Amino acid sequence: MRLAAFTDYGLRVLMRLAGTPDEPSTTARIAEDFHIPYNHLTKVVQDLARGGFVTTQRGAGGGIRLARPAEAITLGEVVRHLEDRYDMVECFRADGGACLLNPLCRLKPQLVAAREAFLAELDKTSIAQCAYPGPASGKAAAPAILETN
Repeated sequence: MRLAAFTDYGLRVLMRLAGTPDEPSTTARIAEDFHIPYNHLTKVVQDLARGGFVTTQRGAGGGIRLARPAEAITLGEVVRHLEDRYDMVECFRADGGACLLNPLCRLKPQLVAAREAFLAELDKTSIAQCAYPGPASGKAAAPAILETN
């Protein structure tokens, strides 16, 4: 499965906020940290707020914060919300698309099962488990070194 860039960016925002839960961040700071266009990230943050994942506050002392504890937000929940606008294949569209294989297609049930298995796996991981403290915090863990024999 391939996630849309919009979803990738949304996950990065949540991972960044989970990495420093006691301090709000800003769209500008996250855009800079991850080299994401600011205007695009603004739309992502607005969608995350609509989904109940973040809260936003303008002005002094404002910023973006997680709306719930990072441990209570699963990757699957976020991906479902952000990918809702995208159909995996044409026949998944609400109108059924223009696929000539409908209604005899034997592929669609397999794709539905694969999508559900993918999301079920993501449901096992919380945003807290993927927290990223950011480059300026000094809290980033050293890269793991794999030992081979």
